[in-house]
Amino acid sequence: MNAAGARELSDLLLPVIDIARQAGRAILEVYGSSQFGTVAKADDSPLTQADLRAHALIVAALRALTPDIPVLSEESAAIPFAQRSGWLRHWLVDPLDGTKEFVARNGEFTVNIALIQAHAPVLGVVGVPVRDTVYFAAREHGAFRTIGNAAAAPIHVCKSAPVPFRVVASRSHRGDSLDAYLRALGTCEVVSVGSALKLCLVAEGTADIYPRLGPTSEWDTAAAHAVVAAAGGRVITRGGTELAYNTKTDLLNPDFFAFGDQSRDWLEPLRVVRSNT
Repeated sequence: MNAAGARELSDLLLPVIDIARQAGRAILEVYGSSQFGTVAKADDSPLTQADLRAHALIVAALRALTPDIPVLSEESAAIPFAQRSGWLRHWLVDPLDGTKEFVARNGEFTVNIALIQAHAPVLGVVGVPVRDTVYFAAREHGAFRTIGNAAAAPIHVCKSAPVPFRVVASRSHRGDSLDAYLRALGTCEVVSVGSALKLCLVAEGTADIYPRLGPTSEWDTAAAHAVVAAAGGRVITRGGTELAYNTKTDLLNPDFFAFGDQSRDWLEPLRVVRSNT
């Protein structure tokens, strides 16, 4: 298969949406059980049977769909950079993003599937199993949201952020750096949400900015990053460059900012914080 063009990406969307929905149903089978065991991974994050079921289903389905495109999943990430660096493109998967939210049973977890090409996400599908909702996008195709069996509706970022700014932040990870940024940002309303839903809220225009000043991995962001970009927004680092994928030995993201209104300098509060320290 040659480098993915707009037509090919569009053709891939429906089968990948179906794969995400299948994974969501597998997750909900575990979620609906009276008990599900968890184990701690090397980084102390939780792992459940739902993660493993969704991982197996997604990886097998993607390999059947596109045998020539490698798959990198959170649950099978031990692929050396020497090998990954030669990939022209690859699938990047988080089978269950927000396992802490899954364990807490608050419903704020997602299935994330992205296609990475030239270090950028060119296709993304984010399934929200509890809400029977899927966000999806492809480069030059637009961004959409579908709920249940309803027709997909296009979504767009808010291109003129109102005051107070609507800020979305992590439910499970928040620290002093974010609090300092928010003080410098000024009048804002903060909503805490789990998983890739934060990026999706920016994409659909119900949040203005998601500042992430803390650790995330590439599979946490790639699918929803594609949705934000196709909806007219950006996801940038502290240096102002677009968040990139598969560029280094580790798979950790730097701090980043996802936003819709490109007329504002969302990095200015960082400079204020630095000048005050």
